[in-house]
Formats: sequence, structure tokens, C-alpha cells
Amino acid sequence: MKLINAIRMGGTEILPLVEGGKGVAVSNGVTAGHWAAGGGAGTFSAVNPDKYDADGHVISPVYHGKTRRDRHEELIAYAIEGGVAQAERAYEISGGKGRIHANILWEMGGAERVITGILERTKGIVNGITCGAGMPYRLSDIAAKFNVHYYPIVSSGRAFSALWKRAYSKAANLLGGVVYEDPWLAGGHNGLSNSEDPQKPEPPFPRVLALRKIMREFGLGETPIIMAGGVWALEEWEDWIDNPELGPIAFQFGSRPLLTKESPIPASWKERLRTLKPGDVFLNKFSPTGFYSSAVNNSFIQELRGRNERQVAYSPEPVGEHVVEYGVGARKRSVYLTAPDYARVKGWEDAGYVDALRTPDSTLIFVTPDKAEEIHTDQVNCMGCLSQCRFSNWSQEPPEYDNGKKADPRSFCIQKTLQDIAHAAPDDLDALDHNLMFAGHNACRFGTDPFYSNGFIPTVRELVDRILTGK
Repeated sequence: MKLINAIRMGGTEILPLVEGGKGVAVSNGVTAGHWAAGGGAGTFSAVNPDKYDADGHVISPVYHGKTRRDRHEELIAYAIEGGVAQAERAYEISGGKGRIHANILWEMGGAERVITGILERTKGIVNGITCGAGMPYRLSDIAAKFNVHYYPIVSSGRAFSALWKRAYSKAANLLGGVVYEDPWLAGGHNGLSNSEDPQKPEPPFPRVLALRKIMREFGLGETPIIMAGGVWALEEWEDWIDNPELGPIAFQFGSRPLLTKESPIPASWKERLRTLKPGDVFLNKFSPTGFYSSAVNNSFIQELRGRNERQVAYSPEPVGEHVVEYGVGARKRSVYLTAPDYARVKGWEDAGYVDALRTPDSTLIFVTPDKAEEIHTDQVNCMGCLSQCRFSNWSQEPPEYDNGKKADPRSFCIQKTLQDIAHAAPDDLDALDHNLMFAGHNACRFGTDPFYSNGFIPTVRELVDRILTGK
């Protein structure tokens, strides 16, 4: 195994080890602080981050707003407070070593306002902003305003080229690195484009090499590329290290920091990670963001799959083969189905899926009455956690604050389910099965890696030391 040397990133020399960004309520600043203390770049999530009291307990937000616009404002205020608290905690633990990064999703509700609010109060603490889930053109403007480095997350050289030409070239000196996130292997939301087949993964080396070639054209030959998604052991990436073709490379670890003593996820979640098998993580497009994402194929995902499979096209008037009349809703308003689809519908109704819900694509999905009520309640309780949400039809853009489309019952409230799983009781296995459990496709390796045998859970520092051995 090659010796891992420090590289220059974010204006200083650090180990080329970056903690993954995580998501809603999956960071508390502690792992980020210890990771940075180990010499790398620690990352806390500024995506609806938790705030903690003096004893380390989560301060659960209470929303008082009667409208989703009002709740959206409350959510932004909570996020700023939580982000500042986590940044301060991370910095204190790090002792000023390494780097502290804040991770945001460009498509989260109020992303610019949240990260601006955090940076205004954490000068000299937060060194960098990591950002993905969309095309964050204004990321460089925000970084320049606060003189911090920025790290866009991309899944292709083409995406970075567009960002550079439109905006980033104006703040080239603050580009700390470019995160290449493998769209087939990373956990959470992935950057698969319409031209890429989710069922046909491509090897990362040629894609990263193509990114480096584009970066060299822009004079960025020494700007680090951070490989993310599918990274487990550095010995598996030895041909990337000190490779002159690729230039400076760092590695981002998203899954492994979850199973550490300092990780705030529930004990039941940590134990579930040990039992995952190859194929248990499912790449899907159920997210209300419209992006692909990777999550454990539990009962929650299976219900969404069933919801989408129990789907038929309808016509508001009899036309073509759509001639069989069918009544929808309490008033039984008529739509028209094909005869084969009508037969399928009767079979679903016999199985208890008697409520038909309209989608924006002129289709009906069939769910149980309890599920229909849950979907309706979640849509009504929307708090605008995304810039655009296909589940609730929310948009953060005035004056209407909706995306102009019908709310889509094939999706789900991502804020609710991520909060519920992150704050589940230590022994609540049911919460793990009935909520969205994001995971990278390498998470199945917890059960086979001898480092975690006999129930061992490392500290963050022990994990960093282990990673440095190449294992």
C-alpha cells in the first residue's frame, strides 16, 4: 500500500481524506470535529440540521405556522441555528486542525439563505462549502462573499464545464476541489443524467480522467478531485494515488463514518448496517426532488414500488381503448380506462387498495384508505423543505409558491421520513423498516469487513487510522 501523503486543499496541507456530507439530521458536528482533528476534512450537514442542548439532546423543532410559507420560514431559521451550533461544536473538537466543511443540497428549501446565515456567524470556523443535488451556479458567489473555499459535487466533466463557464471561473482562487460522485454507487441523491442508464454502471476511472482533462483546460491541473461513492478501502484505489494522469486526488468516505461511536444515528440503525447484503441498496427515482437516489430496499421502499406498480392511465373522456367508465374519489367522478386496466383495478380493489389517487401524468395509483389519508396529511403539512417538491407541489418561488403541477402521490414527504429514522429510539427496528434509509451500495461491506467483527464500533479517530493503513 502506498504511503498516503498530505495534499494542498482549501488553502492548507491536509490528508486527502474527506468525511461524506450526510443529510437531514445525520450529523451533529461531533464526527466532523474528530475527522478534522485526525488531519482530514470533516463535514457536517447543513440540510435541516439538528440543534442540541447543553446535555447533547436534540432540540426538536416545533412548527407553529398555519401555512407552508410560514413553516418554510421557520424551517430556515431552525436550519441556520442548527448549522451554526454544529459548526461551532466541530471546530471546538478539531482544535483548529484539518478543515471543517458544511454540506448543503442546492435543491433544499432556502439553500442560499441557510448557508449564508450559517457563514455570517461562523467566520474562521467553516473553511468550505460542499454542494450538490442540482447545478449550484451561485455557490462560487456565496464562497467569495465570505472568503471560504467551495467544493461542487458533479457526476461528469460536462456538468463541471457548464458550472465553470457560467460562474466558477470568476472565483477560481476559492475552488478548493471538485467532488466526483459516482452516480451508481453513492448513497442518497445521485446525479444520473437522462443519457445514462441506471442499470448499466460505468467505471469511475475514465469518467474522472475526463473530468481532469477538462479541468486542465481551465488551468485547474492542481485542484484536487475528491472521489466519492463506492470508496471503502484505499488499497482498492492504489492506482489512483500519485497517478500523474489524474493529478491530486482525495477520497470521500460517506458510509463508514456512520458506524462510529460518535455518529448520532440510532443504535438500531448502526446494527442494521451490519446485516446488509449485496443488492439490499436500491437505486430508485421515488424522491420528491426528481433525482435518482440510493436507499435500503426496506418496507418503505417496497410500498413505494407497489404504489407505482398499481398504476393505470386514464382519460377524462371515452377515447380509443379508454371506454370503460370508472368513478374516482368520494363523488365518483367519471374517468375512462381500458378494459385490461379495469380488470387490474378490480383485482387491486379486492386486495384492499380501494382508493384511487390522480397523478400529474393522467394516471391513477391505488392505495389503501390508511395510506391515502397519510399521503393527504403529509401533503397538507408540507413545510417547504425543498426548493421544488413534486410530492406536495411546493415551490419556494413567489408569488404562488407552487410548481404549477398537481401534487404527485407516487412520491413521499422526505423531510418527515428522514427526521423519523434519524430520531428513532435506539431499539426501534420498526422505524428502520418504515422510513427512508439512505445508504451507499458499499454499505453491505460492514458485515464482511473484519474490522467490524464481534460487534466492534470504532471511534472516528480509530476509523481514520484504519483507513490510513489502506484497509
